[in-house]
Amino acid sequence: MSDSLIASTHTPNDQASLTEWLDYMQQIHVSAIDMGLSRVLPVAQALGVVQSAKDDAYVFTVAGTNGKGSTTAVIAQMCQAAGYKTALYQSPHLNVFNERVRINGEMVSDQTLIQAFSKVEAARLQCALTLSFFEMTTLAALLIFAEADCDVWVLEVGLGGRLDVVNIIDPDMAVITNIGIDHVDWLGDNVETIGREKAGILRDGIALVYGSTQMPNSVQHAIDTHQATCYQVGQAFAYRDIDAKTWQYSNTAVTMQLPRPALSLTNTANALSAVLASPLDIDRHAIEQALQRVQLAGRFDYRIVKERHWLFDVAHNEQGVAFLLQQLSPFWQQHLASQSKDNSNLDNSSLDNQVSRAPATIKMLFSMLADKDIDNVIQRLTKSGLPISDWFIAEIDYPRAASTEQLRSILANYIDGAQIHTFKRLEEATQAVIQASQPQDLIVVCGSFHTIGEALTAIEK
Repeated sequence: MSDSLIASTHTPNDQASLTEWLDYMQQIHVSAIDMGLSRVLPVAQALGVVQSAKDDAYVFTVAGTNGKGSTTAVIAQMCQAAGYKTALYQSPHLNVFNERVRINGEMVSDQTLIQAFSKVEAARLQCALTLSFFEMTTLAALLIFAEADCDVWVLEVGLGGRLDVVNIIDPDMAVITNIGIDHVDWLGDNVETIGREKAGILRDGIALVYGSTQMPNSVQHAIDTHQATCYQVGQAFAYRDIDAKTWQYSNTAVTMQLPRPALSLTNTANALSAVLASPLDIDRHAIEQALQRVQLAGRFDYRIVKERHWLFDVAHNEQGVAFLLQQLSPFWQQHLASQSKDNSNLDNSSLDNQVSRAPATIKMLFSMLADKDIDNVIQRLTKSGLPISDWFIAEIDYPRAASTEQLRSILANYIDGAQIHTFKRLEEATQAVIQASQPQDLIVVCGSFHTIGEALTAIEK
């Protein structure tokens, strides 16, 4: 192995900033994504994180194509509400890296991250190995959790399952939210192959919560091989809407009417099933308290900012967009009803009021990564039947970003070119959609975590 991949004369010193460390770790490996555990496991063992998790903590590991972030957020909130010192690891982040690493809901400090990065780097050099950015940062998160002596670790798989860094830690409880087609270059192009990868988080004798009614044979085979106990939605547990404030959850032991959370009921039910199937002491009061408090930026995230109605959702594949649209259609009807009620109270003689009573439309602020299935995502959005009047598109500031021209070319296959507004940077597109929209419109921002993050940053400016 080349020495240049193992050590660098530009290794940050003790006074380096978090940004300098993050920049450094993005440069020391040949590729941004490098699947496999053979390089990362020796470093993890040298740091002691594998042993710490095995001996001292109860570990939830969550894999799946969509819904991992919401599921892990709900699990962590319930454990925290019950009094457990709870570690939560998620990726990617929207605004700041610290969002990925939380203890009892609080982001860890820059200094805590820097100290962990320094220890991971020392162990990496001691082992004479090269690690990717994700491997380095994940190891740092696990080290922070170990040193903080957390009671519960809630870990979100970054990519797949079997070969993801998170899988160096043996879970006590596994969750697979669902299985769809995504990351085909690394996971395969069919649900059986992808299912095999995601089921790689299973261990002998543990429990699995499976959050879809459709289960690939490869997942069932893994369950049988590991003699795991499977709790599948529609069989071991179920849930249903009651009204805007409540929902009902039931399994073979209990039926509960609970406060409706700000997150998806599908993911909330999966999370609750995992918590109830664990040996942790989490009572109904803690569950209800958690559901009233839990939130996660960018997941069907509605806000009023700059006198505009915004909906942020990180949907970035066909399955994610289908789920977004399932929620968006009734939400849009509620939005129209709200705007109609507001307009009925306006002074009819005012010209400004006449303008504000113009029909509300949806404006899309959109961008994606080039390695995603952009065509199918756009096709679903454009054929949704929703009144999307205009699309504002730009290239994300990220190495794998789709170009503005690529996005425009695909969009032009489905909508009139006059509806497409192109910009070089997402910040410019964000400012443009504010200027082009009316207070009664709804601006939907989706396509990538990076799209949401850059849009939020632009809005703050």
